[in-house]
Amino acid sequence: MPEGILCIDKPRDWTSFDVVAKCRGITKCRKIGHGGTLDPMATGVLPLFLGRAVKAVDLMPARQKRYIAGIRFGLATDTQDITGKPLSQSDAPVSREALEAALDRQRGEIRQLPPMYSAVWVEGRRLYNLARKGQEVERPLREVTVHRLELLDFDRESRSCTIDVTCSKGTYIRTICHDVGAALGCGGVLASLRRTETLGFSASQCVTIEELQAICQAGRLEEILLPVDTAFAGYGKVFLSPKQARMFCSGAVLDTGRVRHPDTTQPLRVYEGGEASRFLGLARVEPSTRELIIIKLFAPNG
Repeated sequence: MPEGILCIDKPRDWTSFDVVAKCRGITKCRKIGHGGTLDPMATGVLPLFLGRAVKAVDLMPARQKRYIAGIRFGLATDTQDITGKPLSQSDAPVSREALEAALDRQRGEIRQLPPMYSAVWVEGRRLYNLARKGQEVERPLREVTVHRLELLDFDRESRSCTIDVTCSKGTYIRTICHDVGAALGCGGVLASLRRTETLGFSASQCVTIEELQAICQAGRLEEILLPVDTAFAGYGKVFLSPKQARMFCSGAVLDTGRVRHPDTTQPLRVYEGGEASRFLGLARVEPSTRELIIIKLFAPNG
């Protein structure tokens, strides 16, 4: 069974589950998970985790995400994007100066009200399930960080613009569009969205569904799969001897006094051998006992 990380350029109007189901058929791999849901209208980077790499999905370190988003002004909808039910419309003009001022309020640490059409849990219920029933409930503001927000273009006549956003996990680009429109007094909706970076993966590493089909038909899938340890590239490394590796994979706790390791509280990538070696899994150092504690094994016998 194939295993590793496969970055797909998600097509518009597909759900993330649609992509997973299609790729199961193309790759003949039944065990596939994805890293970070994209709305159907969105395109871009969707990392898939095949085989044993599925274990990495719930362990991914928090990483910044990057999006190219189109905003249309003069409209507000219940979903905060162009696909939703119109709530209000306005013919008020939008100036570049006012837009720049409104965008500036969305930079840095900001607070967002999650849209009703979202997967956020409130009192044991998904907000989108309530929204589909016509219900609206109170929900707490969420603190997120917009690390970078650049205005790429602005068309005064069509009252539309394109922005490049780098943000923390949990940031709603739809809500940025809505809040900017509200600040301008005319409303605003997300008109297009493309994710260009997530979980440390970028658009340059992606293949389309059509390209994947051709690659698999040529028997070249293994050539484009990324090793699972690339998901944890920001973590330090520990190298074990063959004997230590066998102990580690059997669940034994190792004495860090006998293992060279970085001085960190972050998880560590564990390998057998030198630099060109076999990735075994993730572990952490327990300072109180000086032990290397297994977080997750990825080796075949793990």
